[in-house]
Amino acid sequence: MLVVISPAKTLDFETPARTNIASTPGFLEDSQLLVERMRELAPADIAKLMKISDKLAVLNSTRYETWSLPFTAENAKQALLAFKGDVYTGLDAETLAPQQDEYTQQHLRILSGLYGIVKPLDLIQPYRLEMGTKLSNTRGKDLYQFWGDKITDSLNDELAQNDVLINLASNEYFKSVQPKKLNARIITPVFKDTKNGIQKIISFYAKKARGLMVRYMIDNQIDHAEALKDFDVAGYQFEAKQSSENEWVFTRPEQ
Repeated sequence: MLVVISPAKTLDFETPARTNIASTPGFLEDSQLLVERMRELAPADIAKLMKISDKLAVLNSTRYETWSLPFTAENAKQALLAFKGDVYTGLDAETLAPQQDEYTQQHLRILSGLYGIVKPLDLIQPYRLEMGTKLSNTRGKDLYQFWGDKITDSLNDELAQNDVLINLASNEYFKSVQPKKLNARIITPVFKDTKNGIQKIISFYAKKARGLMVRYMIDNQIDHAEALKDFDVAGYQFEAKQSSENEWVFTRPEQ
């Protein structure tokens, strides 16, 4: 069983990593091509492409100029410890024990616009390049065309026959995976919160819930999908009547 999640825009490269165990991303040659493409853009071009402020554009232009190989503990950080968005708040990777890191490294994958797909302990350098960015490149008009089959093939290499992929990534990132070519059943958990008596997906809560579910899997060393139906963190409960075979709905009362 593998689980995929999205990366985060918010990064923390200031806090020292709590472990010196690290691995190397598998697609760094591809990443280098994207970095070289980004270096062709002026900060003003980056601001327009990513729809970000001039200040953020300058920051990311500098990041691409200083991006360099090889990755080391001095110039890079483990992906799981570097990302700091809502999903990662729920996951709370800073409190994982070494044996939990081993499980996480085996079962969790992070989709990335720049790195394609990384393991939790893969070293990365600071960047911003969302998967949905319409960056023209030598392979096509956007990052989906740039990555092509590579992400799906990478997942297939790790998935056993009749295996399951748990999709806890956003739609933007999961579009980089090609379900029809994936040799696995895909299960997508959906998290709904009750607001004013109506159950609906609330982005902030749903993102955090994805991280909470990953943490639940890690804490319980889950290796088969059915056990996820027992997920009961932060008030969520599996809702069988709203669920289908491959879309599992979890609901909770108004907070």
